[in-house]
Amino acid sequence: MSIPEQIENYITSQPEPKRSEMQALHTRILQALPGCKLWFEDGKNADNKTVSNPNIGYGFYTIKYADGKTRDFFQIGLSANTTGISVYILGLTDKTYLAQTYGKDLGKASVTGYCIKFKKLKDINIDVLEAAIKDGVEITRDK
Repeated sequence: MSIPEQIENYITSQPEPKRSEMQALHTRILQALPGCKLWFEDGKNADNKTVSNPNIGYGFYTIKYADGKTRDFFQIGLSANTTGISVYILGLTDKTYLAQTYGKDLGKASVTGYCIKFKKLKDINIDVLEAAIKDGVEITRDK
């Protein structure tokens, strides 16, 4: 199954209204990041054990570990969780950046070092979320 098919299946497997909100966010991210690499992580490890929620990924960067090893990964993640939706902005080295830069303008969202979590789209300012996504991609572009 192709990555776009996996993404479609994941989104359509969500109950309403989360399904419509995930689709709207997916469309908005694709518009904000035209031509980005798409990923789908099913949340299972090599032993087929569930270790995280599934994630739709957007963009591309290489993680460089202290031991010199590298891993290719997505810059932006979108995932359904039990209470709402999470948007991950990965690769930021300053774990206070998102909260300090976007936290007060996002609306009703929990903002951690790399995650913006909210219950419903109507709870947040989608334009601010899009700005945070674009900013995160730009910051990690050359890493």
